[in-house]
Amino acid sequence: MPRATRASRLSGLLASVVLLAVAAVGCGGSDSGSSSSGAKGPDPSSAAGAFPVTLDHKYGRTTIGSEPQRIVTVGLTDQDAVLALGKVPVGTTEWLGGYRGAVGPWAQDKLGGAAAPAVLTDTGTGPQVEKIAALKPDLILALYSGLTEAQYESLSKFAPVLAQPKAYNDYGVPWQQQTEEIGKALGKEAEAKALVSDVEDEFAAARKAHPAFAGATAVMATPYEGTFVYGSQDTRSRILSGLGFSLPKDLDKVIGDTFGANISKERFDLLDQDVAVWILPDLTTAVAKLHGDKIYADLNVVKQGREVFVRETGDYGNAVSLSTVLSLPYVLDRLVPQLAAAVDGRTATEVKQPAS
Repeated sequence: MPRATRASRLSGLLASVVLLAVAAVGCGGSDSGSSSSGAKGPDPSSAAGAFPVTLDHKYGRTTIGSEPQRIVTVGLTDQDAVLALGKVPVGTTEWLGGYRGAVGPWAQDKLGGAAAPAVLTDTGTGPQVEKIAALKPDLILALYSGLTEAQYESLSKFAPVLAQPKAYNDYGVPWQQQTEEIGKALGKEAEAKALVSDVEDEFAAARKAHPAFAGATAVMATPYEGTFVYGSQDTRSRILSGLGFSLPKDLDKVIGDTFGANISKERFDLLDQDVAVWILPDLTTAVAKLHGDKIYADLNVVKQGREVFVRETGDYGNAVSLSTVLSLPYVLDRLVPQLAAAVDGRTATEVKQPAS
């Protein structure tokens, strides 16, 4: 999910936008001494009493002066936390699935009677600044993103921007912090904490029901441009660690400072864990191709039937990739039985694929 710096052709547009929308500005520029610790100010019982609120992030601090009403999500999964907290964004950024408003089926009911959000795209050049400006936002969320500092500064000229937390890799914010930071930005901190607690209870129940998960090792991968393995800060890997699994010891050393990376066949040992979860384009041809690699097929995880296969297209695979406060309960209902079968040595090809 690479992001490039903002093209210079937007500078003229931004100058005109500033004249129209500068009153909406409530955010500071870069502050190299800032941290990602969260809100500064009162812990109110109502949204109205929460503001102004100042939040730290990768590029400094952003102050939100009043309760946001027109929210645009640049972060590819940020919309779910907004919806869970009772707000409907005016704009979302498309990533997976082609859903109405870029809102998955696990969250569609949160739209209520509101119009679906306008859907923005990111083709590799960064956020669509012109279209975002046209939506007249009073808050732009970019927590699950690879927003650059130049893009942050550009967007900050016409609305407060909450960028990704400083403490994590790009696209590495945990769903818990994502939800709670957005809750603070919307004046709903207590409600956000309650939502997080409810989902964490579901993880705890799964761990209790499946004690074999504790101490077992697991890895998640996909055949994207080779063999792509997700690191410990990726949302998909966090599902496994949240269920009690341990990730490969050398995983982040090999992957580096990113959410994941391709590995060579010399490092296929990273795949030879108690469980290997594969996100695949299909469950027939892709599995056959995977097992056609003699080096991979000779691993114990294959020979002992401890693989899990998830089709990347469709609701289930999309929910795994998003891994939000709303999609995770949907994921756990489907993934936990597959993981339990794999730990027992019954590969996912022998377990009925969950309905999408």
